[in-house]
Amino acid sequence: MTDNAPISWLDQVKWDDKGLVPAIAQDAASGRILMMAWMNRDALALTAQEGRAIYWSRSRGKLWRKGESSGHVQKLHEMRLDCDADVVLLSVEQLGGIACHTGRESCFYRQFDGEQWQSVDNVIKDPDEIYQ
Repeated sequence: MTDNAPISWLDQVKWDDKGLVPAIAQDAASGRILMMAWMNRDALALTAQEGRAIYWSRSRGKLWRKGESSGHVQKLHEMRLDCDADVVLLSVEQLGGIACHTGRESCFYRQFDGEQWQSVDNVIKDPDEIYQ
């Protein structure tokens, strides 16, 4: 190996102490933020390779292909890395129109009204019907 070997695009990401980076999924057409999840090195590499969003599930301790149980796949349009190289932005097409496990378009469905959080987005499909 030489000192002037190119740096892998994955090595340019600033991974946290657990080997993770936050990833924000944004609707490619509307620009709406759909969700935030975590990616490890394998998730980011596979997302680029497969052209669909793949995340790391911290609760399950494994890779999670968005839509594997719900059918609500995120088709990748573009990936970007922020200026500090510590956040990934995924521009996606949300198949089925539902990104949130609550059955809503976006996980960001609660809005602060000055005193409390209010749900401002309707449930598109009951989660019990999605995750049978």
